[in-house]
Parts: sequence; C-alpha cells; structure tokens
Amino acid sequence: MIIVAITGASGIIYSLKLIKALKKLNIKTGVIVSNSAKLVLEYETDITIEDIKSITNYYFEFDDISSSINSGSFKFDSLVIVPCSMKTLSAIANSYGNNSITRVADVCLKERRELILVPRETPLRTAHLENMLKISKEGGIILPSMPAFYHNPKNIDELCDFIVGKILDVLKIENNEFKRWTNKYEG
Repeated sequence: MIIVAITGASGIIYSLKLIKALKKLNIKTGVIVSNSAKLVLEYETDITIEDIKSITNYYFEFDDISSSINSGSFKFDSLVIVPCSMKTLSAIANSYGNNSITRVADVCLKERRELILVPRETPLRTAHLENMLKISKEGGIILPSMPAFYHNPKNIDELCDFIVGKILDVLKIENNEFKRWTNKYEG
C-alpha cells in the first residue's frame, strides 16, 4: 500500500492525479489530508474530501494520533507527501511528529521505508534546503515539483503528468504518464 499525504502547499492537482494513477494501476492507497490542505483543496479545485475518499482504499484522519497508521506495526510500503509544505518538511526534518502526516513520515525514516517528499515552494531559503538535506541524508527522497518541457506539454495536465510519472518511477512502478526523453538526433 502507498500512503499519499496532502499538505497545505499549492499544487493539490499532483496528489489527485497520483491517487487516480495508482487506482488505475490497481495499487492500494491510503490518504491523509491536512487541515490546511482542505482549505487549499477548496481554493484550487472543485473536488471535495468525499471525492477523495471515494477514490482511495483508506482514509486516515490528520489529527487522530491514535490511528493505526501512526504505528510502525501498520503495514504499508511507501509514503508520498504531495504537495509537501515547508512546515511539514521542517517538522519531518526535526522529528516533530505532531500529526498523522509527520508521524507516518517519522515511521518511514526510522524503519527505512520509502519516503518521497514533493516540495512546492519557490524561492527556497537556506533553512528549507538544510531541512531537505537532513531528510535526504536519512534516506528520504526529495522530488521537487519541477516539470520538464522537453516533451512539449500542451496544457497543465501534461505538466502535472510529468511529476506524477516521476513519482511512480521513484516508486519503481511502470507507467506511461509522460513522454520520456529521446534524443531526436539519434533516430
């Protein structure tokens, strides 16, 4: 199972597309949505929490620290935090497990499970970079939401599909979410 955590950074379209792609591939998902993400969801989309619950296998409450997902004995393979706010990134880097998202991330790092953070912030200050480095040194993967343009995207969906495809690649899940690089001169 792959857990998808959604924080209050802009870019909720990435998480929605990821959940849908995993569903299409018949991969079980669990979702955690932060309180701030609920506000951003309302601002950036016409999707509701009920819509998200309908496309995932499990939904875990953000503030329920007694939830099974917060224990290392709960079985899941990977956690993807997309988008990942700098607040959440900082909490993870500094072992501040005060909610289900940061606690599950802590479980990932301490048990060497796969943790992928998709930060969505620009520009970055030194503290942001230092926090990313801390997480990377512990085995977390930092996958910034920086789409490529070599595939000549025609719309926002194609830009987002690139990031979703890269997340799936890091999870070692075969996908065709984006057009891969080919050197046009190699024939």
